[in-house]
Amino acid sequence: MEIVWFLLIGLIAGWLAGFLVKGGANGLIGNMAIGVVGALIGGYLFSFFGIAAGGLLGNIVVATIGAVVFLTVVRMLRKS
Repeated sequence: MEIVWFLLIGLIAGWLAGFLVKGGANGLIGNMAIGVVGALIGGYLFSFFGIAAGGLLGNIVVATIGAVVFLTVVRMLRKS
């Protein structure tokens, strides 16, 4: 059941990150992949800085921030 929540949070975070970064028409699977990678990046960043975020909303925020960082880095690499 945890994997379902993880994928659902990834889907929401990927959609939010695509909306925030602009031009995020990645489709269902693309948003989910971006959100899952963002959750990993966000979890690492938050633990690195010693910030704890719990609960469903906290997990969505962490994953969204990680996904925004991921999309920003990918777009910067594509431009260069």
